[in-house]
Amino acid sequence: MNYLRDLIHRLRTGETERRIARDLGVSRDSVHKYHLLAEQHGYLQPEKPLPDDAALVLALGPTPNPPHVVSTVEPYRETVAKLLDQGVEMTAIHARLREDYKYTGGYSSVRRFVHALCPPDPEAIVRVHTAPGEEAQVDFGPIGLLYDPVRGTAHPAYAFVATLSFSRHQYAEFVFDQKIPTWIALHRRAFESWDGVPHRLVPDNLKAAVVRANVDDPVLGDAYRRMAQHYGFVISPTRPATPQHKGKVENGIHYLQRNFMAGQEFTDIHVANQRLAIWVREVAGTRCHGTTHQAPLRLFVEQEKAALLTLPPDPFTLCEIKPVKVHPDCHVTIAGSYYSAPYAYIGQTLDAYIGERVVQLFRGVDLIATHERAQGPGTWRTRLDHYPSAKAAYLERTPERCREVARAIGPATAHVAETLLAERPLDRLRSVQAILRLQETVGAQRLEAACVRAVHFGDVRYRRIKDILNAALDREPLPEMVDAFPAQTFAFARRGTEFFVSQPEVGQ
Repeated sequence: MNYLRDLIHRLRTGETERRIARDLGVSRDSVHKYHLLAEQHGYLQPEKPLPDDAALVLALGPTPNPPHVVSTVEPYRETVAKLLDQGVEMTAIHARLREDYKYTGGYSSVRRFVHALCPPDPEAIVRVHTAPGEEAQVDFGPIGLLYDPVRGTAHPAYAFVATLSFSRHQYAEFVFDQKIPTWIALHRRAFESWDGVPHRLVPDNLKAAVVRANVDDPVLGDAYRRMAQHYGFVISPTRPATPQHKGKVENGIHYLQRNFMAGQEFTDIHVANQRLAIWVREVAGTRCHGTTHQAPLRLFVEQEKAALLTLPPDPFTLCEIKPVKVHPDCHVTIAGSYYSAPYAYIGQTLDAYIGERVVQLFRGVDLIATHERAQGPGTWRTRLDHYPSAKAAYLERTPERCREVARAIGPATAHVAETLLAERPLDRLRSVQAILRLQETVGAQRLEAACVRAVHFGDVRYRRIKDILNAALDREPLPEMVDAFPAQTFAFARRGTEFFVSQPEVGQ
């Protein structure tokens, strides 16, 4: 009845049939039909009152009903109802109708019929109210391309948003990845900006926070779990595919995308973050929030800040925990750099605790090695004591190290080493290392004596020195030996006059 009276009222005010059809959601033909009937009965005269409901319906007829189209599934109503009682899903019902009854309709028809046959219960949403400092929600949201001055090109960027559930005050920052070190660092900067830590954090099920997103038993990442223990907060991940469980941060991301990013262009990501920090404080923080009807920043300062947990004296510096395998070269690979581990663990998997400045390798609870973190890929962090003694000794014998060892043995050995290392183009480092290793079997005194003899005869090769030692010639005195290194003077064995034959005199 309200429909008919509204239609007549609009006709009396002079609205067009097109406008009335659009506003009431009916066809122009229906409006035209009622227009003619109302005009016939004189109902369009403003001074004439309308009759009661029964007389109006009798004069104009019932209101038009929307067209009713019989579903193609209707002939199979009993079959569908029986399958639903047995717990068969709609996709399976559609497949059985096609196979058993040669049904030619689509799945959408079955779905609409089932929803009409068994209307789903309306879903009720419960708004969760939290006390000051009790909870913060964190998540990433895409914001398009930003210029990266390091790589010199534009790359897809993300907005990290942390929203305090009571005051709706935010921390936001743009980044180029969602990796674990980035996730940890963003949390730390958010806590520092609030000068406190909320009691509980509600993250999404991204891999930086949750390793396995089980419905009732999520598995947290080790680095994130240790960070929570360091700062004292509890992690409460949302259930998979339920963004409404963290609606406060979802709305914060959408607000940032629509209000801050819409129509904006920035020189690079650093400029964007500088502008974003001002926007969070002066725009998002001072607006009247649609739910709390108060300014988030003022509500945070007056009520929530004092309820946050106190920041610990030292910030959390662990970036990531990951399994790494010890390769045959006694090194593990982390972010393109190489860190040594004891050779006894070759082939085993260790846990790498990657901090901002230090990398620690653990086997269970035992600390295996500690290294300074490399600042770029391709860097080697090696401790020689991680190699077997023979391998370590070989690596230690660099040319300079060989010179030091030779000088410690004696001047003749030092002279041999310097002579061989100076020879070009053949590299004689291995020969020098082999000569120095002879000290382990014959001792420094005999090696020095053998080198003196080799120098005396002008042959300082490794094979010659070893032959001298094998024949015990190092114990024999050198001819005309004045000092350790006599000046080398040479004389002819025969007088020069002997090489000249006197010419016979003429006539003889």
